[in-house]
Amino acid sequence: MIKGLLYLVPATLGSPDTRLTIPSGMADLVRDIQVYIVENERSARRYLKLLDREIDIDRLTFFELNEHTPTEEVPSFLGPAEKGQDTAIISEAGMPGVADPGAAVVRMAHEKGISVIPLTGPSSVLLGLMASGFNGQQFTFHGYLPIQQSQRVRKIREMEKEMQRTGATQIFIEAPYRNDKLMADLLLHCHPATLLCVAADITMETEMIRSQPISRWKKNKPSLHKRPAIFLLGR
Repeated sequence: MIKGLLYLVPATLGSPDTRLTIPSGMADLVRDIQVYIVENERSARRYLKLLDREIDIDRLTFFELNEHTPTEEVPSFLGPAEKGQDTAIISEAGMPGVADPGAAVVRMAHEKGISVIPLTGPSSVLLGLMASGFNGQQFTFHGYLPIQQSQRVRKIREMEKEMQRTGATQIFIEAPYRNDKLMADLLLHCHPATLLCVAADITMETEMIRSQPISRWKKNKPSLHKRPAIFLLGR
């Protein structure tokens, strides 16, 4: 039996306008896919309607993959693909598989011999790096930092030392409601000359991308509460 394909379908980073971030051909693709693995069914349905108003949402099959999904259920999500049905993964924002639970399904797809097709879309990691002015030749994406403050501060110091030693840009993110706490730790524990780029609300009307030394951030600290943001340390 010929197996279906696993498409990694990008989503917007928050803006409802897909014209500048999502390829126009995405609507044609999703029109033919009936099985979706998503973080949140409600928002996925809304996004698919945004791509194609004529899509019949009720004929689609959705599997939810998030922190509440029992691990033993995940392999069954690829059952339709093993039987020949094309399947798609949609992240809550940006690219599936990058700081996203969809990575586990992608790994399983490779193990099962299911071809994985990544599709072009917005990545806050790359967009932030592009706009930072920092080293784009060497960089490390750390994902989310530890929640506990002492561990988070230790990680910040480790990243700063690595950046100073190698020149490699250090990239990391935080849950939007914890952004201000992270920013406070960066300003308190990083060297005043260390360059920090904060890229908030990327691709949205309220977008703010700014690179400057820690010393200057201390004089004009932005409010980042509940704003999707990415942080970069560089030199």
